[in-house]
Amino acid sequence: MGAVNIKIMSKHKIKYICSNCGYESLRWIGKCPSCDSWNTFTEEYIEEKKSSRKKINIEPHLTNLSADGSKDEIRIKTNIEEFDRVLGGGLVPGSVVLIGGDPGIGKSTLVMQAAAGINGTVLYVTGEESANQINMRAQRLNIKSDTIYVLTETDLDLIINAIEKNDPKVVIVDSIQTTYKPDLENTPGTITQIRECTVELMQAAKKRNCAVLIVGHVTKEGMIAGPKVLEHIVDTVLQFEGEKSYSYRILRSQKNRFGSTNEIGIFEMQDDGLHEVKNPSQIFLSELDKEITGSVVTASIEGSRPILLEVQALVTPSAYGNPQRVATGFDYRRLSILLAVLEKRANMRLSSQNVFLNMAGGLRIDEPAVDLAVCCAIASSYGDKSAHKNTVVIGEVGLSGEVRSVGHIDKRIQEAIKLGFQRVIIPQNNVKSIKVKGAIEVIGVDELKSAIEKVFI
Repeated sequence: MGAVNIKIMSKHKIKYICSNCGYESLRWIGKCPSCDSWNTFTEEYIEEKKSSRKKINIEPHLTNLSADGSKDEIRIKTNIEEFDRVLGGGLVPGSVVLIGGDPGIGKSTLVMQAAAGINGTVLYVTGEESANQINMRAQRLNIKSDTIYVLTETDLDLIINAIEKNDPKVVIVDSIQTTYKPDLENTPGTITQIRECTVELMQAAKKRNCAVLIVGHVTKEGMIAGPKVLEHIVDTVLQFEGEKSYSYRILRSQKNRFGSTNEIGIFEMQDDGLHEVKNPSQIFLSELDKEITGSVVTASIEGSRPILLEVQALVTPSAYGNPQRVATGFDYRRLSILLAVLEKRANMRLSSQNVFLNMAGGLRIDEPAVDLAVCCAIASSYGDKSAHKNTVVIGEVGLSGEVRSVGHIDKRIQEAIKLGFQRVIIPQNNVKSIKVKGAIEVIGVDELKSAIEKVFI
């Protein structure tokens, strides 16, 4: 009888990892016990680590943190003011920046334009497009640069080797979901691959003192794909967002070890790429040319920048038992609170009315200083009376109907003066702290009912 070859398949141990928080379990469970998310566990192979490392007595290198030894901060400028401001002044050498956003929002366009403005060698690593496709995008964006080198590779070992040989100033990885480490048996895009690849890129950035820009995909919930620990590994997390029906894009900072997380950058997507919006207030008020009901102008602060925008409200009778409450660009729970305050403190019967609220231009506002404008816009639509055209409304509304003071009042008023507004309604407690002077009437209010009355004068 002939010999029989029997091939013994190696068995891999399997574990389940929560894609939201990184919690590990040996069996699949529907609800994560760590973050309470449902159906977030994915199957991963357990990598057996055979360590042959011996103990070596090496003294660690210590650095004295003294004022005399400090140097001036060095930043890598992208020459895109909106981008640099969100980063805190530019890219920090040795840092890792993660940029997330919906598909087709313009992430690759943004990093390509940033690469063109950097004074130094840039290594553009792409795993989703060919070199010819990258050249086509560069031609569309009118980018001609001798310092941008394209590497079409997904193997992390080859990417690290290219970084060490070429010593670039900035490395762009588009995207981290396509990059894989050959030592791991998990497929590209899995939690283990994303985590390990990001850690090695971070180590390479610290070792070579180069900045690394990582492009990441987002899930259908709008979160950056991969474990939550990924956001703890990197130094900066940026979110590139915008409605597809609008041409405007907003760059927000969710985490920044080297700058403020309150700054935003505003861009407009055009045929030849992203263009910076220098005066966002004028853009968001460009179609405000006549007095209509349910429309009120307010001033919001995004980081250090004041932005005037239009708050639109529509109130209609409900033909069904449960009236609709829809908010675009505003917190739905906050809207519910303000509707309750209007019904209790301003005697408006809104429990049987449909209420639709919209922040014009696709901007999302979270600060409470727009509360009074939201209430006035709802009151304007409810009473079918148009608010004064040249009036800006600013203030936070409390549960008892009081109008509470807000911060940066001088910046808000200066922006209103610059755009030619004649009246500004602000909290009474802010009136005494105003330092700015200009051709504008300042009206102080201390309660919601009186504020609504003065809006219509």
